Amino acid sequence: MQLALAQAREAAAAGEVPVGAVVVRDGQVIATGRNAPVEAHDPTAHAEIVALRAAAQVVGNYRLEDCELYVTLEPCAMCSGAMLHARLKKVIFGAPDPKTGTAGSVVDLFAKQQLNHHTHIEGGVMAEESAALLQAFFQQRRLDKRDAARLAHPLRDDALRTPDSAFEGLPGYPWQPRYVSELPSLSGLRMHYLDEAPTAEPTPVGALTFLCLHGNPGWSYLYRKMIPAFLGAGHRVVAPDMVGFGKSDKPKKDSFHSFGTHRQNLLELVAYLDLQNVVLVVQDWGGLLGLTLPMTETARYKGLLVMNTTLATGNAPLPPGFLAWREMCAKNPEFDVARLFARGNPQMGADECAAYNAPFPDRGHRAALRAFPAMVPEFPASDGATISREARGFWRERWNGQTLMVVGAQDPVLGPPVMRELQANIRGCGDPLVLAQAGHFVQEHGEAFAEQATRFFSDYLPSA
Repeated sequence: MQLALAQAREAAAAGEVPVGAVVVRDGQVIATGRNAPVEAHDPTAHAEIVALRAAAQVVGNYRLEDCELYVTLEPCAMCSGAMLHARLKKVIFGAPDPKTGTAGSVVDLFAKQQLNHHTHIEGGVMAEESAALLQAFFQQRRLDKRDAARLAHPLRDDALRTPDSAFEGLPGYPWQPRYVSELPSLSGLRMHYLDEAPTAEPTPVGALTFLCLHGNPGWSYLYRKMIPAFLGAGHRVVAPDMVGFGKSDKPKKDSFHSFGTHRQNLLELVAYLDLQNVVLVVQDWGGLLGLTLPMTETARYKGLLVMNTTLATGNAPLPPGFLAWREMCAKNPEFDVARLFARGNPQMGADECAAYNAPFPDRGHRAALRAFPAMVPEFPASDGATISREARGFWRERWNGQTLMVVGAQDPVLGPPVMRELQANIRGCGDPLVLAQAGHFVQEHGEAFAEQATRFFSDYLPSA
């Protein structure tokens, strides 16, 4: 197996997926092989096939009945078929392959009694070393793709892009960035989002997608304490940064930002990713915009996890707390975002608070922070007011999914009175979970309720 690993390293050095194989006869190595489908322009040039071909030439026969094959990765269907056809005596592999392995992971061809030859199979030999090679290879490939993606998303002249260095080493935020710029409403702007697969095995039947929408002045970092619970229960998580926030591009002009533009960005992202079985997770502007999404494609949405937010319909006064916030933003457009989080969340560390400043290194990057407070629909004709009234009717009369409301009791902007009013407008919404110590940014207390929320929505999954 050490010799097979050496072949796998040669494959990696050649840019191929690192899999290596060795054929042994009477205790002597008679053939080796490494992955080479890209180099050889040959879809059959897997390490095992290459090694089998070489061994057959040495033996002078395509039957290899007295031979053993060592390979670093569980064989696929093609390679397993070739091994059985060659009538190998034994196959020993390293790491399992949960996606295409046919020696027990996906199916077990070697256990089929109907076949006229039975090759002994043994797995897990030096599995950690084999898996480490594969993991390192694919990690580097992801980094290369990220760099290529950055080059593939040229920066518009009227926008800024926060340097990657600003986001290095952020506490509790290990996930790989993803970017999209081809959505029609983006017009070439680059939008960042997280799209994380579940860690639980097996994935539950009908697994959910938690679509986590942030508000102002937050970004996807806001959900770092909730994402692990969703993933750990076997669900997918998608958390975008709205244009102007986080790792997304930042138009220079305040006038770029509008309710309709940002709502259309989100609608197109949901369609682009073809999200299904969605639990909509919203707070602040994530709710102002997000609560208008499900009525457009109702079948996509199964649940709502709603935290301190509102529907601004334009035919009722805005909450006094919000008006005070809007006035503060107008008077202090360069307010310290980190200080804002620290004041309302004394449990946060200084490095966590500083992470909220990371996307906004100077005034030019802060157009969204200046624009969003004034964008909240205040009058019947305000941008977004009509669609918000339609959404209110949807939530009152047509919503059939499950709803869990979580309220930060210390929020002076969108606290309990606002949330009680919203509760009355959501069909089937039960009594809220009130967090006595939480303020506006409820997600910063996410450990206290994320697992509970996951169990709540998982109860409505179809059984296996």
